[in-house]
Amino acid sequence: MTKDNMKDLIILGAGPAGLGASIYASRYKIDHMLIGKEAGGYLNEIHKIENYLGFESITGMELGLKMRSHVEGLGIELQQEVAEKIEVVDGGFKVITDKGEHEAKKILYAIGTSARKLDIEGEEKFMGKGVSYCATCDGPFFRNKKIIVVGGGNSAAMAALMLAEYAEKVTLVYRGPELSCLPSYSDSLKDNDKIKIEYSKNIVRIEGENVVEKVILQDHEKEESEVEADGVFIEIGSLPNQEMLVSLGVEMDEQGFVRTSANQSTSVEGIYAAGDITTNSNGFRQVITAAAEGAVATLEIFRKLKEK
Repeated sequence: MTKDNMKDLIILGAGPAGLGASIYASRYKIDHMLIGKEAGGYLNEIHKIENYLGFESITGMELGLKMRSHVEGLGIELQQEVAEKIEVVDGGFKVITDKGEHEAKKILYAIGTSARKLDIEGEEKFMGKGVSYCATCDGPFFRNKKIIVVGGGNSAAMAALMLAEYAEKVTLVYRGPELSCLPSYSDSLKDNDKIKIEYSKNIVRIEGENVVEKVILQDHEKEESEVEADGVFIEIGSLPNQEMLVSLGVEMDEQGFVRTSANQSTSVEGIYAAGDITTNSNGFRQVITAAAEGAVATLEIFRKLKEK
């Protein structure tokens, strides 16, 4: 590939950070490419968003589609490819995907995170047979069923509330003595007759023949109890998708999130990061902060390109 074919910028990831960055890149007239598996990214798994400016209530999928439409209206088409590797080349970087190779002077990495697993007996065995990490995707299959949700944060609370719309009963299992979600979610959970909360317990096994039939809980005294269940939804946080950055020597924190400066630059010149994968925004991983980080990164990239 010649330098004439090299883009100024490749944005990896089509969630709020990547889509937001593309909008600003178009406005700054940066020659760029947007690569992602699907528009919206993690947004597509969110049942309802009620804290994004301008929308009192909107589904994640609807918001993702609106963002994509905005990007396409500015002339950028999402390249639906899966990035597999980033290499340093003369004048910039090469991105190798499942469909080809692309080069650019700068990279904005906005691939985000993946669901964290429990790593317990039965989890792998029943994946797709009652075990799920996406309430929005799989919730409708559990109509009038008994469901376990694991976790105590905002994502777990949202999943439990959404699943209660379908299920006969939802049991929320949390290892702590009180939930860590927003007070508004906590109040809604406690007011819902379909939802029961099991505090200070861990799920240690998932059992069944061909599909999930029950889970085994353990309290802090190691006493076990069992709960009938047709489905187990695991909502215990996420892990950063940083594998491609490791080989480049990009600096991470102790949890594997990318250390970024105020302008979203990383420890490797020419590589920027935005969204849930970064250490910025005080760790507040929200749609609005991801979009903001994408915009901030693009402004800095624009400035750097102008210096050449």
